[in-house]
Amino acid sequence: MNEKDNQTTSEPENEQEIIDVNDSGEQPEENETEQPQEEAVENDEIAKLQQEKDETYNRLVRLQAEFDNYKRRTLKEREADRKYKSQDLITELLPAIDNFERALQVEVTEENKSIIDGIMMVYRQLQEALTSQGVEPIKTEGEVFDPNLHHAVMQIEDENMDSNTVVEELQKGYQLKDRVIRPAMVKVNK
Repeated sequence: MNEKDNQTTSEPENEQEIIDVNDSGEQPEENETEQPQEEAVENDEIAKLQQEKDETYNRLVRLQAEFDNYKRRTLKEREADRKYKSQDLITELLPAIDNFERALQVEVTEENKSIIDGIMMVYRQLQEALTSQGVEPIKTEGEVFDPNLHHAVMQIEDENMDSNTVVEELQKGYQLKDRVIRPAMVKVNK
């Protein structure tokens, strides 16, 4: 039993020592120096994670803006494609329309009256089809010369007319809605 008594007495002494060590203040000093270091490391990690989060958020915002711009741009392109879908066909038909106009300038006689009437009917149908698609001839004679609408191929000097005015149309120009398909070839007063 002596050994038991020794063990029992030694155990409380160890407990007392542990308590004394904790109460002595030596151990807490080490913990106090470790805690600020741990807090500093944690703060650095938090700052780093915050920076990564901010960068990721900024990247997300930029990507969203780019995507919105892409959607708007493709929508505009699709609208323009729909608006001007017939431009290629109209461009190819313009020489045929010019030929119809030349054919209609022929003097009408008894022999060619029915042919001219047929050409006139086809020409009117083509003009109506073009108008329904938004094609209109460009106004020329008497208008102020506009290089966006007119192509000057000749110049004359006429004191009776204003300077830079279209005197004569040599070939019709056409617009599809607000886009020039073919500028009008004109003679301009100097």
